Amino acid sequence: MSSSTMVGASSSWSRAMLQISPYTFSAVGIAIAIGVSVLGAAWGIFITGSSLIGAAIKAPRITSKNLISVIFCEAVAIYGVIVAIILQTKLENVPPSQIYEPESLRAGYAIFASGIIVGFANLVCGLCVGIIGSSCALSDAQNSSLFVKILVIEIFGSALGLFGVIVGIIMSAQATWPSKGG
Repeated sequence: MSSSTMVGASSSWSRAMLQISPYTFSAVGIAIAIGVSVLGAAWGIFITGSSLIGAAIKAPRITSKNLISVIFCEAVAIYGVIVAIILQTKLENVPPSQIYEPESLRAGYAIFASGIIVGFANLVCGLCVGIIGSSCALSDAQNSSLFVKILVIEIFGSALGLFGVIVGIIMSAQATWPSKGG
């Protein structure tokens, strides 16, 4: 393959990326923020719940107090919903003549990047909280004095999702659309 073909191929990709509407990037970013966050929460609940049910066979007393781990996992999905609502409010109507202006593209990319950051941070957070919640249930079944100690670690794991939310909100602050008068 000649170098001119390589250059032409790469420039056609960049042209294609510039022809995708910023609203499409925004919509995909919002969908990733909520969808992947819910996936992380579900995965964490699955991990925690299966261990909780198994450990409750040996020690039924752990069932109610270890539900806090499931609630921490559910908070991850709520983080995604909150950020999706925030990102949705960032969308503004732009005249068709300004849809591909650099400011519009930057706004679309900022919302897209924010959604990706929040979604994947919450995916990892859900897994982290689920695994820690699982070990909390299993440890509590063996020795009830370990519950509070492991719960503190679970709180630190839950902070990962909040970090993703904070970074996502900071990233979405770059989303400013062109004014309608220009």
